[in-house]
Amino acid sequence: MTATSAPGTSGSLAWARRRDSVARFWRAYRTQRSGLYGLAGLAVIGLLALTAPLTAGDDVQSVTSAPGGPLEPPSARFPLGTDQFGRSLLGLLVWGARISLAVGLLAAALSVAIGTLVGILAGHFGGRLATVLMRVTDWFLVMPTLVLAIVLATVMSHSLWTVVLAIGVTSWPTTARLVRAQTIAVESRPYIERARALGGGHGHVMNRHVLPNVMPLVLAQTTLGISNAILTEATLAFLGLGDPTVVSWGGMLQDAREAGAVSSGHWWYLAPPGIAIALVALSFTLCGRAVEAVLNPKLGVR
Repeated sequence: MTATSAPGTSGSLAWARRRDSVARFWRAYRTQRSGLYGLAGLAVIGLLALTAPLTAGDDVQSVTSAPGGPLEPPSARFPLGTDQFGRSLLGLLVWGARISLAVGLLAAALSVAIGTLVGILAGHFGGRLATVLMRVTDWFLVMPTLVLAIVLATVMSHSLWTVVLAIGVTSWPTTARLVRAQTIAVESRPYIERARALGGGHGHVMNRHVLPNVMPLVLAQTTLGISNAILTEATLAFLGLGDPTVVSWGGMLQDAREAGAVSSGHWWYLAPPGIAIALVALSFTLCGRAVEAVLNPKLGVR
């Protein structure tokens, strides 16, 4: 009876500790006022993106059935005006939030995954493997990320997955160096030596001991990396290297440039997507700094 109940008891204790950890994290996060502002902004933008088919309609991207005239200024019917095809800029802005947020999240996740893997391997094994991995990391680190992303997006097909891949494989070096340093610090602790003495292999040490201790750093890097990924996606789309079949904020800026909105003074075509990109990047940055302050109080972030 005792033997059968032990696994369930240990599992319940583990879940209780995780719930308590999440509750302590949230209590500490609530003390970061800037983090709450960023979280509120992301909640509003995320809600608009999820409800885009209901709030903006499914036919807002159609050129043939555009409801307005070309480049109409803001009015009661079109609060943000229309584009060169007569489509509502407010509807396009809401639909563009889905693409920009999705690309930013996926690209940041890919970047952090690569950086975490490289950092843990280099910090755990050391030696020649660490030398090779760190030299590759240094090469990516000194090369301009945007230039590498433009090269990849140019030679590959124009699609969202190409943009995600181009951003993800060019922006991981910073995460790799941070994770490697944290891995070396973790593996110098006594319980790692005890785990090895008890027969723990490389996989056991990295998965059960190193990875949980570097996850706070990885989480903070993810929140900070999303804003950079969104800005890079907007830049690639502005340069015409995004997916032309979908609407994104960077694509809206590129369409505005092609329509001559800068020279003709059609500010309502340029301002909404630019402000949206800045607000989302600011929100993710505020959340990232708040997460850093909670998970690593030694940073002194306020």
